[in-house]
Amino acid sequence: MTALTRKQADRPISLLLPALLAASLAAALSFQLGAFRAAPADAVLFRPELVTLPAGRFLHRLDGEYYRNGYAVDAPKVELVQAEPLEIMKFQVTARDYDACVADGVCHPREPGKQPQPALGEDVPATGVSYDDAIAYARWLSDRTGELYSLPSDAEWAYAAGEKFVDDALGIDPESRNPALRWLADYNRETARKAAVDPTPKPLGHYGANAAGVADIAGNVWEWTSTCQRRVDLSAAARGKAVDSICGIYVAEGRHRTAISSFVREPKTGGCSVGAPPDNLGFRLVRRPDFLERVKMGIYRWLPGSEADTGNP
Repeated sequence: MTALTRKQADRPISLLLPALLAASLAAALSFQLGAFRAAPADAVLFRPELVTLPAGRFLHRLDGEYYRNGYAVDAPKVELVQAEPLEIMKFQVTARDYDACVADGVCHPREPGKQPQPALGEDVPATGVSYDDAIAYARWLSDRTGELYSLPSDAEWAYAAGEKFVDDALGIDPESRNPALRWLADYNRETARKAAVDPTPKPLGHYGANAAGVADIAGNVWEWTSTCQRRVDLSAAARGKAVDSICGIYVAEGRHRTAISSFVREPKTGGCSVGAPPDNLGFRLVRRPDFLERVKMGIYRWLPGSEADTGNP
């Protein structure tokens, strides 16, 4: 028997008892308060196809508008940690599925003119939907499945997008005080974006899948995230007021990042979008672990022989 094995075998079970007792009491209280509901009998009919990404680290260009000494600069690129596996829909929410929520009287109908009818045997993403619509659908799907669904954050979306994530930094020297350099680079970028407008939603799978198996990400349907738009003054950090968050305007991700007011369904009508407006607005959701799943994950980390077990007493 190795030293590590002996240490694991010698670990007192009493170390686990407080965690198990606390988990049991919390679970019992949650049941009493109605935090857990049995899954509806037809839940399987509504559960979407999911892709699970393992926990990990990744480089990410942060969201928001960044300034230094009054001049716009590229957002920092930093290493982030996805601390737990991420379960995200393989495809965007479809027109057919969204319209089921409308039929139930929970969701608002999609924007007129943005309601492509699926051809026989295929489906298309739901477009012409606002952030508020996406939130309503997430609640409806959670009720229909007995699971918890929500929009991904900007960072979670980028993690799921993987190699499909578009880094839209202009690459201008952050110390440059010549605004003409950034204006010209931004003009060229926006001109290229406008030339690539493709307003017709495509059938599921049209854009293929990334290395993780997430389909149609960064295609011509931009996806709402739960991340509020923010303005960051890097030179004000020392004064303790570096970030102004604007909740009511949310980040949407696609072929480029943009910020849209929560009530907007048709991005070309305006609504505080940054730069070239998206071709379409849609969304996909992530499945969140419920309380019991989190308890199980927490207990698993303490079990001898688990991947998280370091052998320390």
